[in-house]
Amino acid sequence: MDYQNLDDNAIFRLIALNHHEALGVLYDRYGNLVFNIARNITMDQSLAAEITQEVFLRVWRRANTYRFGQSKVSTWLGSITRYRAIDELRRQNVRPKLHEAVWADEEILQEESGEDLDATTERAIEAQRVRAAIERLPEDQKKALALAFFNGLTHSEISELLGEPLGTVKTRIRLAMQKLRKELQDR
Repeated sequence: MDYQNLDDNAIFRLIALNHHEALGVLYDRYGNLVFNIARNITMDQSLAAEITQEVFLRVWRRANTYRFGQSKVSTWLGSITRYRAIDELRRQNVRPKLHEAVWADEEILQEESGEDLDATTERAIEAQRVRAAIERLPEDQKKALALAFFNGLTHSEISELLGEPLGTVKTRIRLAMQKLRKELQDR
């Protein structure tokens, strides 16, 4: 069977049936993405590698929990990675660069093996659209959003860090998400 030409949904079905080769193909497609998300959150390469391994082990064990049609595989993997990295930081009671809101860079979108040029180009264009939409956000919303999503801080932690009321932080994040959603849907 040629696993390389199967779509992500077929790969997940095969992983759920314990096909090791299918997991290898999924790793080839999304390993860099998972690693870079973990590294951007933890700021630690060895910890990011560990988290990447744990994410794909979880996929192997729980492939049958993925709900087709609810989200893209990359979104689902990114979400698992983000929460796993944040959990690890909380376990270690570590917060990297708390005073700096860092957005993930193009490294997340590097061409991954098994992905054709059209798909890579499409992802790069979409990433550019998202970055441009984020740049148009007011600075206070952009900073709160970055601290929440890429530094893994809770709303309370952001409130304390910025010296702003909790309600203000929640509102900024909510407004930023609404603006991004509207702008990306409109385009």
